[in-house]
Amino acid sequence: MDTNRGFSALPDFPLADMVRVQKNLERKGVDVINLGAGDADLDPPPPVIDRMCQAVGETAYSRYPFQAGLSSLREAIAEWMKDRFGVIVDPWKEVLPLIGSKEGIAHLPFALLNDGDAAIIPDPGYQAYVGSVTLTGGDPLLMPLRAENDFLIPLSDISGEVANRAKILYMNYPNNPTTAVAPDSYFEQVIAYCARHGVVLAHDHAYSEIAFDGYRPRSVLEFEGAKDMAIEYHSFSKTYNMTGWRLGWAVGNTDLISILSKVKSFLDTGQFLAVQAAGAAALDCWKEWVPGNVTTFQKRRNTAVQELQNVGFDISLPRATMYLWVPVPTGESSEDFAARALETEGVVVLPGSALGRGGEGFFRIALTRPEDRLAEAVQRLGRLL
Repeated sequence: MDTNRGFSALPDFPLADMVRVQKNLERKGVDVINLGAGDADLDPPPPVIDRMCQAVGETAYSRYPFQAGLSSLREAIAEWMKDRFGVIVDPWKEVLPLIGSKEGIAHLPFALLNDGDAAIIPDPGYQAYVGSVTLTGGDPLLMPLRAENDFLIPLSDISGEVANRAKILYMNYPNNPTTAVAPDSYFEQVIAYCARHGVVLAHDHAYSEIAFDGYRPRSVLEFEGAKDMAIEYHSFSKTYNMTGWRLGWAVGNTDLISILSKVKSFLDTGQFLAVQAAGAAALDCWKEWVPGNVTTFQKRRNTAVQELQNVGFDISLPRATMYLWVPVPTGESSEDFAARALETEGVVVLPGSALGRGGEGFFRIALTRPEDRLAEAVQRLGRLL
């Protein structure tokens, strides 16, 4: 079938073939430990479940939500941004509920890019950045995230020609997949760069609450000048174990929020209002519930890193996210290593190359299973060495 140039240029979606292999192994009775997708085996907060059950039974919540959505969710988001980051936002002009942060990230280029316009994208990175820019006819300009740069986008490597064509810069700290965090000085540099070149800053902040050892990630909107050009994306998926609920929000520059809302009005009619009510309940219990959830991830991180070090992998404790970014120590490609891990040891890990060419040489482990299963998975991976 004939497809347009954008679709034809899309890369394969990560994990697509590995799911097929996993199912085949499971049918043969293999005990597969899946550490590929960032989909934790943990429950959402009880108040979220209770509110969802209640709201589903209320007829008013079955109507079209449109982009306005539920006023109580918008107000809860604005209050949370104030409590968590000290950022004051207008719940109606500077906040937009999303059907998961992914769709909001993916829809932004439809309003901002013309054919041939460019977007600066971290490599490796979340594939929604590349996919959406490609589908709109834009040019994804991949900036390698390297260990020698602390996995930060090297602004000094962006050429003048690229800067002149770029309309969006995607940033994601704490970072998936590298687990890197950005210092305040780097946020300030990026904001200054975007202001100087007239570039929209899109900050994916899905892992803002999964941080360890006293580290507290900051919002880009805390920094002076950010509201002039920045939009930030937040997600309920990771913080509250609500991946399948598909709920998030965008916050930031008034014009960007309005632009994104208009695009969405032609493509969706908003998230089910009962889910939005549940999201407001999640934000209401944030202070009491989230620390315990983070403690679970921290224990998993500690166990997995210790076990990896014991069997010969080179890795240190990350400060944030629900992932480990591990160098491939065997000299083979990340895809070959991941295939061997699955086919011979029954362990699913994500090859770094699945998240962009810049991820080659690494594989990602998701802390999505209990400590004993993580330890078992690492012991099996150790046999590959």
